[in-house]
Amino acid sequence: MHIIKLDAIESTNTFLKELVTNQVVENYTVVSSECQSGGRGQMGAKWISEPGKNLLFSVFVKDLSLSLEDAVYLNYAVSIAIYNSLNAYKLSNLKIKWPNDILADNKKISGILIENSISNQAIKNTIIGVGLNVNQREFSKELNKATSVKNVLGSNIDKSELLNSLLSNLKIQLERCTPVNFTVLKEEFLSNLYKMNTPSMFKNSGLGVFMGKIVGVNSKGDLQIELEDESIENFGLKEVEFLR
Repeated sequence: MHIIKLDAIESTNTFLKELVTNQVVENYTVVSSECQSGGRGQMGAKWISEPGKNLLFSVFVKDLSLSLEDAVYLNYAVSIAIYNSLNAYKLSNLKIKWPNDILADNKKISGILIENSISNQAIKNTIIGVGLNVNQREFSKELNKATSVKNVLGSNIDKSELLNSLLSNLKIQLERCTPVNFTVLKEEFLSNLYKMNTPSMFKNSGLGVFMGKIVGVNSKGDLQIELEDESIENFGLKEVEFLR
């Protein structure tokens, strides 16, 4: 893999997107930065990170030949890759939180932003952005639900070693992202999904606060929650809030 390492940048996803627009970029090109001034998450959310402490990187993957209707499997593959790399460190209570956050001890440790290039109803190329809290100890009040590898394990982590593991696992899982492996990818994702089959409290603009349990993810990537009357509701991104 070709890795471009930067000291500071607005966004690794934005930088890589502009690079791909202006020149030929080889497959699995990686842009990594020690600091982001405009890090982004899902639906315009900000990703805030202490400079020099964490991993902030984006990966360009081309020629996926993945149907747009199968985009959810790309999400499964990337989430599993990050999960597997962190699981090797034996982090306690490691889970994937729908749609693609990673939690440790019920706190957010990593976020993923996938931005696809679409052509003829297929995902031609993708840019996968990852923010992973590694050696940061303190988080602001607005990030009181965040943690880091160091906070969980109690010791500093070699960021370069962890990055290499993440990139290796990403390539492995993305190469598995073909129809023959779709069932297995979904099973692996669901088997490590936060709150799966666990009665929990949720909040939705229409239903208000309600009790339910996650029973799956549909083909569109919507979260499926079984309500107390045993009916199943589907929720898209930002349509449901987890309450603890």
